[in-house]
Amino acid sequence: MKLKNLFFVALALIIAGLIYYRITKNAETSDKGKDKGDKKQTINVSGIVLKSQVFNDDLSLSGSIDANEQVEIHSETSGIVESINFQEGTNVTKGQLLFKVNDVELRAQLNQAKTKENLAFENERRAKLLLQKEAISQEEYDIASADYRSAKAQSQLISAQIGKTSVKAPFSGKIGLRNISPGTYITPTVLVANLVNTSQLKITFSIPEKYATQVKMNSALNFTVAGSSEKYSAKIYAIEPGIEVNTRTMQIRAVTQNSNGKLLPGTFADIVLPLTQINDAIIVPSEAIVPVQSGKKVYIANNGIAKEVKVETSSRTDSSVLVLSGLKVGDTLITSGVMSLKDEAPIKLKMSRN
Repeated sequence: MKLKNLFFVALALIIAGLIYYRITKNAETSDKGKDKGDKKQTINVSGIVLKSQVFNDDLSLSGSIDANEQVEIHSETSGIVESINFQEGTNVTKGQLLFKVNDVELRAQLNQAKTKENLAFENERRAKLLLQKEAISQEEYDIASADYRSAKAQSQLISAQIGKTSVKAPFSGKIGLRNISPGTYITPTVLVANLVNTSQLKITFSIPEKYATQVKMNSALNFTVAGSSEKYSAKIYAIEPGIEVNTRTMQIRAVTQNSNGKLLPGTFADIVLPLTQINDAIIVPSEAIVPVQSGKKVYIANNGIAKEVKVETSSRTDSSVLVLSGLKVGDTLITSGVMSLKDEAPIKLKMSRN
């Protein structure tokens, strides 16, 4: 009986020892996990010291290049083309005769009208003398005078029609390919050729309405065209007085010189329009900006700790962003690893050149 009691006592002691051992081990494991969780992991990051810089706020746009002056050459009268006085693809001067339409019939009509005019003039002169002698009434003289004025107007009308048979260049420029030949019967609907003045070119483009107040007359801009790396300059000479409702943009036109003829009307221009220049700007790499629901933020290094800072940004380039508020000169901006950072996180900083 005593032996049986001793067995149960020993078994109870063994079970109690196992329970104590398990409780002790669990407590140690919990303490280790807690210590490990409380210790924050240090993150390797790169950073730069912010300095003030000159920032050119440029607006990149697309535009079209148009001829300074361009017109389709047509005849104002119908008839047979008598002569063509220009070479295709060459320069012509203002007032130069381009082609002539046969005017034989009109000249015959003019001779007839001149004869009637002379007769009406003589009748009016005689009537005036008779009126002075009171040989005729005022009414009879008025009829003779009206006949003379009518005949004179008819002569002037035919003379004007004859003038239209000689088609001249309205301005100096380069004339294109012609669509007629000598002997062609031409009407006002027939396109003879295109005349283009390319010594100067117009560049037409549009800007978003938020920049409308920043664009001024006579402002300079630069542009390039496809297939060439050469930069060209132009000057704004006309601004649309209102905003286009459908696109919310304002149309602008600039002029550029084209004395060497390298630029062609109808091509596209990649425009860089300077808006403002900031001499003490704070510019940060775009990868340092973290978008958040309430705006944008960055991280700066402060004694081995990452500090979250809300910033207000403005214009940006391909690689950098202009910061308006939130940062100051001398701050150490974290530029890498920002997506894994949290406020007050420990960091190991490696400085980069900027």
